[in-house]
Amino acid sequence: MALQRKLYTGTDFRRALSIEELRSIARRCVPHFAFEYVDCGAEDEVTLRRNRAAFESIGWVPNTLVDTSARHQRITLFGRPSSSPLVIAPTAMNGMLRHRGDVALARAAATAGIPFTLSTFSNVQIEALATKAGGRLWMQLYIMKDRSIARNIIRRADLAGCEALVLTSDANVFGRREWDQRNYRAPGKLTLRNLADVALHPRWFLNVIVPHGVPRFENVIDFLPAEARSARVGVGYLPKLLVPDVTWDDLKWLREEWPRKLILKGVLNVADAQRAADLGCDGIVLTNHGGRQLDGCVSPIDVLPEIAAAVGDRLAIVVDSGFRRGADVVKAIALGAHAVMIGAAPLYGLAAGGEEGARHAIGIITGEVDRVLGQLGCTSLQELGPHLLVRANPS
Repeated sequence: MALQRKLYTGTDFRRALSIEELRSIARRCVPHFAFEYVDCGAEDEVTLRRNRAAFESIGWVPNTLVDTSARHQRITLFGRPSSSPLVIAPTAMNGMLRHRGDVALARAAATAGIPFTLSTFSNVQIEALATKAGGRLWMQLYIMKDRSIARNIIRRADLAGCEALVLTSDANVFGRREWDQRNYRAPGKLTLRNLADVALHPRWFLNVIVPHGVPRFENVIDFLPAEARSARVGVGYLPKLLVPDVTWDDLKWLREEWPRKLILKGVLNVADAQRAADLGCDGIVLTNHGGRQLDGCVSPIDVLPEIAAAVGDRLAIVVDSGFRRGADVVKAIALGAHAVMIGAAPLYGLAAGGEEGARHAIGIITGEVDRVLGQLGCTSLQELGPHLLVRANPS
């Protein structure tokens, strides 16, 4: 019988040769509801698909007969060296994939020599992460209805020595992730089919739930009612804390309050990028929230060149959403980004193999970056530029 192409079907994350293969392993290692939370997009998932299509529409124009034996992917970001242009993006609920998942991700990032960004809605406190993980720690912030929550996070992030504060501005009107919601018969209550699926994942249950209990939203726990402090109920309560009245005045206030690097995450047009620079931001993140907020939104890679041309000499430009290959990272740098945030990719690794799995995910991407540089005839990221790219389907 002829062999056919198919991805590895087991659960050993070390067998994964790509992020897509690691994704399929992660799907088997955790209950469906936990995987869907990581994997799904908003509404019809048009933005989710567009993020990938945008990368696929860009082709390479490589150089040849270039000695690339000394190539590297090191960069300087905010005046400090990084081993690669990657930053681990802020993601919530990581404790539902692995016990103390945020610590595992931060340690993997520290080992790789790249920054890690902790979410406001993480399952580990800032202070614990700073103590147990080390490395370059950034703190993500939502400004909520109760502004004292932001003041609390800012103070604690400062005391913990966080290098940067990352204000997320594109989620205060919360996206509707329908495939995630379909796993619940009521807020915090899984459907019977999903409960049965949990029973089919005893290793996950014994790692995440027993003996630790359902993960809690540790960084905002003092501001939640007692019944909403665990992820089971709190996941339905947290959107109520997010309000649509966050404005540029809040960013001005943050700039006055925060003493170190300030990054605005949620920019997709030149005017907003320029205003962020004018208000004293040190960096911006071009993002559509990984396709999880506004469905039908433009892909960040499509607006990157014009934003880089406008403010690239004033701000560190970071880009995220849809990155699955090292080639995607190289394309972003060639189009003017200074760094790339990755969210889902290390989460697949975390789900499949904890800290070691997250390290494997980072290693897959950095290995691909290295190969692409060599195949392009480049020895460093500083040699990249739009001259190496062509739009296969120009708009």
